[in-house]
Amino acid sequence: MKQKGVLATLVRHKVAANVLMLLAFIIGVIGITRMNVQFFPSFELDIISVRVVWSGASSEDVEIGITTPLEERLKTIDGLKKMTSTSAQGVSSITLELHEGTEPLQALDQVRQRVDEFRNLPRDAETPQVSRVSRYDQIARLMIRGSSVEELRPWVRRFESELLAGGIDRVTITGLPEERIAIELPSAALQTLGLSLVDVGDRVAQISRDVPAGVAGEQDGAREIRGLEQRRDALAFDNLAVVSDGGGRITLGELATITREPRPGSLALSEGGDVVVEMLLQRAESGHSLKAAEAFDAWLQKTRPSLPASIRLEVFDAQWELIRDRIQLLINNGLSGLLLVVLVLYVFLPARVAFWVMVGIPTAFLGTLGLMMVFGGTINMMSLFALIMALGIIVDDAIVVSEDADTHRSMGEGPEQSALGGARRMLLPVLAASLTTVAAFIPLMMVGGIIGNILGDIPFVMIMVILASLLESFLILPSHLKHALQGAASRKTSRLRGRAHQLRVLPDPGRADGVCECDLRSRYAARANGGLPCRHGAHPARNRTRTGRRSGADRGIATRQHDCQCGWGRAQGRSARLHDGRAQPAG
Repeated sequence: MKQKGVLATLVRHKVAANVLMLLAFIIGVIGITRMNVQFFPSFELDIISVRVVWSGASSEDVEIGITTPLEERLKTIDGLKKMTSTSAQGVSSITLELHEGTEPLQALDQVRQRVDEFRNLPRDAETPQVSRVSRYDQIARLMIRGSSVEELRPWVRRFESELLAGGIDRVTITGLPEERIAIELPSAALQTLGLSLVDVGDRVAQISRDVPAGVAGEQDGAREIRGLEQRRDALAFDNLAVVSDGGGRITLGELATITREPRPGSLALSEGGDVVVEMLLQRAESGHSLKAAEAFDAWLQKTRPSLPASIRLEVFDAQWELIRDRIQLLINNGLSGLLLVVLVLYVFLPARVAFWVMVGIPTAFLGTLGLMMVFGGTINMMSLFALIMALGIIVDDAIVVSEDADTHRSMGEGPEQSALGGARRMLLPVLAASLTTVAAFIPLMMVGGIIGNILGDIPFVMIMVILASLLESFLILPSHLKHALQGAASRKTSRLRGRAHQLRVLPDPGRADGVCECDLRSRYAARANGGLPCRHGAHPARNRTRTGRRSGADRGIATRQHDCQCGWGRAQGRSARLHDGRAQPAG
């Protein structure tokens, strides 16, 4: 009677297992090409930043005038977990961390509303900047060396534009001081003209700006008109009219000294007599670290030959190399492990069985990558670490099922019964072992916060590995084992495997009881040799074996009696009777 069920159907079907294996390969390759490669797993930061610039103000003034009033208004934000603030010279910075599960967009709108309600900002303070903190992964750091800041500034701005256009998501510049245009007016000139600093400042603010001036034309011919009068450098302010009336026209350059200078508190870097500017290259959460690194490397190869001798570029802290090295480690470990597994399998299992176990390793591995893509995983340092740990799990399940099926085939069962029986017999034990492995990693899924988001990829990947290994071992492998176990060669046991699998239930009791012990390796070996090998050194040709059937209470039990002709047996005048595979004295 044929057995029924999913396993039986897949074992008997001619192409179902091959289709499932091909599907695992396809979805795995798609996962490799489409999954994002990054340093850390993808997760969102539930952090909101409020920043207010007040140029020229001391840290005490910033604390009293901006930071403390804003803190009083923001401490009642819904879902607020922690609030930290920093008051420095000219700037106030407040960071709000939200509880996990809080809707970040609603909290962001609430923070903006509270900040807009604060009407007592200092007059010279800039408009508050409220934003949700976005997470960027570092690609590398680029150090630019030169003789002076003035020499480096145009090059740095050019590099920034080219890198952003070439595929780098964000460039943060350190060591290039922010500049401002300073206008210095003598008090005597102001008194002569009857002006004050406020009057001149208002005049400059009114004239030096870009303003819309309406629309000219109609329908398709309509064009926007703008007044572009905002000055961008010091020379552009020279001809700005401060006084223009019947008495004449006086420009700002005739009254004031106009210079471009670094903002107070700006950071400048130098090393070994060189001025240094550092550029931090980052990718967005949705970006691909290796592709961004390739774009950066191509930019370096193109840019370095075109630079003057005084400008030098140095790359350091390239974190994308860590990801590349971890991927290479995974590939090397996988290939070396696969080689060792194949060598061991070919020693202890038939060649065809070992081959399909070997094929199951890349099948399960690619299936894991496909499942990771389906469930939103990424290739990062944590997931690669978990994949390296899970290399052993991928092959264990297939070995267990294959060895059980091969054992039953050597006992005389048919190929289909052996393959199907091996899968069914091993299903519950393997499933129980897999669940214990999952249970060991569950605590990592319970860690909250940013650390929990980072560590959560380890149990996620382990679950995907176990699931892919179970699917390959019980849905794909049994059908292949059925074909591998066909033929007389599958029932033969290698000499090395036969020596390695000797089993003695009881230890050697010695000679005190006068028992002559004989090892019964197999019924077939005894028949082939014309006798049974004696433990005390008798040649099998000198042994005599006879088979009879007992009567009485033992009726129906086959008994094989063996007269051992070894020296010790003859001295005792006894023969050895083997009953159910155990050597016993005949009488």
